[in-house]
Amino acid sequence: MTKRKYFLSVYFLSGIFLFLTIITPCLCFGQSYERKTPVVNAVEKVSPAVVNISVEYSVKARPNPFGGFGGFDTLFDNFFKDFFEPGFDKNLKRNSVGSGVIIDGKRGYILTNAHVISKTSNIKVILKDKYEFQARVIGIDPDSDIAVLHIESKDTLPSVKMGTSDNLMIGETVIAIGNPFGFSHTVTTGVISALKRSIKTDNQVFNNFIQTDASINPGNSGGPLLNINGELIGINTAVYAKAQGIGFAIPINTAKRIISDLILHGEVIPAWTGIIVQDIDFETAQYFGISKNDGVLIKAVEKKSPAFKTGIKEGDIIKKIGGNSVSSIVDYTSFIKEYSAGDNIKLEILRNKKIKTIFVKTKIFPKNLAPELSVSLFGIKTANKNNAKGVEIVKINPNCHLAKIGAKPGDVIRQINEDAINNKKDFYKAVIKYRTKDTAVILIQRDRQFYYVTVKLAR
Repeated sequence: MTKRKYFLSVYFLSGIFLFLTIITPCLCFGQSYERKTPVVNAVEKVSPAVVNISVEYSVKARPNPFGGFGGFDTLFDNFFKDFFEPGFDKNLKRNSVGSGVIIDGKRGYILTNAHVISKTSNIKVILKDKYEFQARVIGIDPDSDIAVLHIESKDTLPSVKMGTSDNLMIGETVIAIGNPFGFSHTVTTGVISALKRSIKTDNQVFNNFIQTDASINPGNSGGPLLNINGELIGINTAVYAKAQGIGFAIPINTAKRIISDLILHGEVIPAWTGIIVQDIDFETAQYFGISKNDGVLIKAVEKKSPAFKTGIKEGDIIKKIGGNSVSSIVDYTSFIKEYSAGDNIKLEILRNKKIKTIFVKTKIFPKNLAPELSVSLFGIKTANKNNAKGVEIVKINPNCHLAKIGAKPGDVIRQINEDAINNKKDFYKAVIKYRTKDTAVILIQRDRQFYYVTVKLAR
């Protein structure tokens, strides 16, 4: 090729390149792209089922001489509160906002967080189309932070489709819808960052949470966490105040059983096995020739219980529940909560260095065992207090812990842990509820004096 032809070829190719560079943007200027992504489809489908929950509640405050009422949050509030009798207290109205999602449009059931509505029963639900309803509380479970509300509507309401949280994948796309800081129907997206997280708050520990980087702020609590198909996989919760760029949600499979109990009974009915466990310490692990995280030790089996009847014994080690490995009490509690009364639980037990598989059919704890339980655990017999709240101790075992710390017949029990005791029904209910604990905090009234005491429960 001559030099002249070579340069002509170069010029020709350069010209073509320049032409394409100029003309291509012009050709593509009018091109449109598909904007309706799966996220948009999911939001359009579910958003009408997401509700704003407005709660009005009262707080007590006392006047200070510098004007206004306070909640004792300032130095002056704390100083001057001691100079006024309780009769000077004034109830001030406060409002808070949360989220919820309609799970049954025909019957009007709404799922939300317990902490969103726990302060009052004066609850207003606002739909996306601005229709307002007064809501009634069906049931609250503070242990799981789940609550179910009910609203009356002549029409069938939009509802969310239930998904599953058993097959969630780290990294899959999730969508949160709620009312953060009162901004209605705010949508945020992210991915699942982790599963089975345990979150410690000021009051308790929540287990088995979904962690996501979708933004979840105050006001989002109780709103839905969705997968890319718009299916409900979790309930968003903003219980972890220190979180920045981290959100948490309750898995929907954890919520399903609780929802069913709350609708049917107004409370969660725990599945009774009769097994009481403890973590394995270093010495116990050495004795059995296992690691500390290789199960939980059965420290007691309640008589007449399902576990007792199947031959489970004190000293057995539970390694697996339903195929899930157990490494701590946290795991054990989390897995057991997945079961309802009447379910068969498959347990893998280590006994005498041999693995045994045992099936335990759970039951509801029989209420008629509560009087016997109160004697064995607390060492007392009680009676209703005439025309007054609480239960009176009528008989006490002199060797029980309550007697040793000074309790005596005639004392009145007004509260056990967080539960108010107004009568024997409340007392027996609390005895059953806290029977697996090592200790209980009891409020005792003697004449006009009140005392909080921590009581060790006997086994």
